[in-house]
Amino acid sequence: MTVDTIRVIGGYQTDFARNLTREGLDIADLVREVVEGTLADAELDADAVGVVHVGNAFGQLFTGQGHLGAMPASVVPDLWCVPASRHEGACASGSLALLAAMADLESGRYDCALVIGAELEKTVPTDAGARHMGAAAWVGREGQNAKFIWPYMFDQIADEYDRRFGLDDRHLWAIAELNARNAGRNPLAQTRHWQRDAASFSSDPVANPPVEGRLRKADCGPITDGAAGVVLVRPDHPAAQRSPAVQSKILGWGHRTVGLSLADKLSRSSGDKYVLPHVRETINDAFARAGMTDVGDLDLIETHDCFTISEYLAIDHFGITAPGESWRAVEEGALEIDGRIPVNPSGGLLGVGHPVGATGIRMLFDCHRQVTGRADANQVEGAHRAAMLNIGGSTATTASFILGR
Repeated sequence: MTVDTIRVIGGYQTDFARNLTREGLDIADLVREVVEGTLADAELDADAVGVVHVGNAFGQLFTGQGHLGAMPASVVPDLWCVPASRHEGACASGSLALLAAMADLESGRYDCALVIGAELEKTVPTDAGARHMGAAAWVGREGQNAKFIWPYMFDQIADEYDRRFGLDDRHLWAIAELNARNAGRNPLAQTRHWQRDAASFSSDPVANPPVEGRLRKADCGPITDGAAGVVLVRPDHPAAQRSPAVQSKILGWGHRTVGLSLADKLSRSSGDKYVLPHVRETINDAFARAGMTDVGDLDLIETHDCFTISEYLAIDHFGITAPGESWRAVEEGALEIDGRIPVNPSGGLLGVGHPVGATGIRMLFDCHRQVTGRADANQVEGAHRAAMLNIGGSTATTASFILGR
């Protein structure tokens, strides 16, 4: 069974601007909403689901609740006795859930998989949340002196770009500004109502204050509460016989895992033309499995912009520009919704928000919406093929998927 026979027949995303704790709700309420919403969009009853896969990174830290594979059956009784598993890979947790679901379908064990990702992150103050998320780094061996671990870590990637190629911070802020504009059209984006002006994407120390090193507020994706889900089916499932207009196919995928230490990653790549070659290899694996030559075969990309530098890195690692020349795509307007290769037309993590366990699934669902013509105000005209890139930690876990009509 080849990968391009796996169908995506529906999905759902919660409103990432919500704060469920303030609403008096908890992780069970979030899981119930995403399960019911995903099944409704796929026009399936729960008893059609053969297996459930749940992406969640930090459940115990933010909520105290573990064993989240059992949560769907806890809140949707018709999923009682359906096999389910939870997957953790930091910010790539949702992608690991997707890969496991695909393997289940490709093996023939099941013909229908419900895949959800869910995370509550507004349960604690910002500084406590930053400490919780530090669990995805190599604890006790890197970033010990950082106040905010992940801005600190990705600042090192920005500095590495600067050492190798030169880096103008204005190109990073232009990425932030573009994603903010795209998010302003997205009715589920966390930042859609945020009031910002040109100073918010500048060196103004008040409007855009420093966070860690060269990274400022606009460079940092906000964490939030949220969930996303999709239904995957084999081609012989009855739902796969519906109109092709409401389905997409997973054409290709890539998945690489390297060590936790960012310093090790950068030192290993010192002689390579790419700053993080394993990320490039992940993308190339997806291209190869999809039978594609390069980025020119794509209509858009949803990429992991937890920080502006992670999108800057994705630009040249996807091959939109030569290594170290991501700035060219920014200056040329290539990344705009009507540009040569739109990147993050949804608004990305910078604009949509980053509920960690849900992010990979949210990006895949947005790719599905694009290629089925359901992205509304964020639609890329004529989109047939879309790719996503999801990273966990300092790219220790990296996954890429390509979807097509």
